[in-house]
Amino acid sequence: MHLTTRLAGALAGSALSLGVLAAAPATAGEPVEPCAKQQQKVDDAEAALEKVTAVFERQKDKVEKARRQKGEADTPREEKAADRALERAKDGRDEARKDKKAQKQRLARAEERLEECQAEQA
Repeated sequence: MHLTTRLAGALAGSALSLGVLAAAPATAGEPVEPCAKQQQKVDDAEAALEKVTAVFERQKDKVEKARRQKGEADTPREEKAADRALERAKDGRDEARKDKKAQKQRLARAEERLEECQAEQA
């Protein structure tokens, strides 16, 4: 009984996967825009840049907040803690700045590839 349940499950899984494979060629016959893949990559890169930019702005805000807290520190212990928080915030900001620069470069390359594709089509 246990073996038949496993076999039935395996057969059902095979049938589903074959059904998916059989359906794939039917959609492949539809006309596809020549540069759709490059346009999708540009769109993805723009969305990623927006996210990275938002992270960078939050990190800048954290640095400003840490600077204010350092100025408001009354005791040496508070000042030391504020110094550490400021350094961590600066490190985060610097890393976010690098990520933003790298994403801008990815976007520029994706746009170049899209332009090349569009030039080939023209």
